Amino acid sequence: MNKREGSTVKYVEVRRMWSKNHRLRRGILLFAVIGVLGAVSAGYINVRVERTGAKYIVTAEQAPKADTILVLGAYVHPDGKPSAMLHDRLQVALDLYRRQTSDKVLVSGDHGQKNYDEVNAMRTFMEKHDVEPENLFLDHAGFSTYESLYRARDIFKVHKVIIVTQEYHLKRAVYTARQMGMEAYGVAADLQTYRGMPKYATREVAARNKDFMLVHIFKPKPTYLGDEIPISGDGRLTRDQ
Repeated sequence: MNKREGSTVKYVEVRRMWSKNHRLRRGILLFAVIGVLGAVSAGYINVRVERTGAKYIVTAEQAPKADTILVLGAYVHPDGKPSAMLHDRLQVALDLYRRQTSDKVLVSGDHGQKNYDEVNAMRTFMEKHDVEPENLFLDHAGFSTYESLYRARDIFKVHKVIIVTQEYHLKRAVYTARQMGMEAYGVAADLQTYRGMPKYATREVAARNKDFMLVHIFKPKPTYLGDEIPISGDGRLTRDQ
């Protein structure tokens, strides 16, 4: 190989390395831009859901009359005892019921397995506190906030609803319900300080983004639908025990 040929080969190798490095840099830059845009978008959605939902959170004294008081499910211990969060949701819902905010209570949670039953744990609490069985409706397929609200609208024919859960969760629930066409208000059930709240608050950002996509873009049907059971009827029709 003469001197000129050697220079040509070296030049080609340098150009190839430069091109490869250039493509790599462009790929990294594109990935970084996509990451930044994703983070900005997620932040915007989080703030939008939070601020919109917060507009319709009221105190028990301010809560308007509604078709039903909806209690969203939470963890139940193996012995059937509601967790602290769920207990407080039920307590606030009971207070609203006694104030005659609505004469109907809808409890919605996960009863997808025989050995895990949020719904009948809620039923037991309400019945122990003298909520009449015909006024207590059970949604056994409320596997998520989105599904609970979808079924409240389509199965139980709820138009105006008071939603009860902790405030960090309540903003998303109210926002989602309103995007589904319901006139929704929320009453917060924060009666104490709960363990693990930083974890729940962090997860809630992702949950707000997920439900935003569900109500605005994907709009999937819930896991189960079924026959209509209007909230104006008899809650005993929803029992499985």
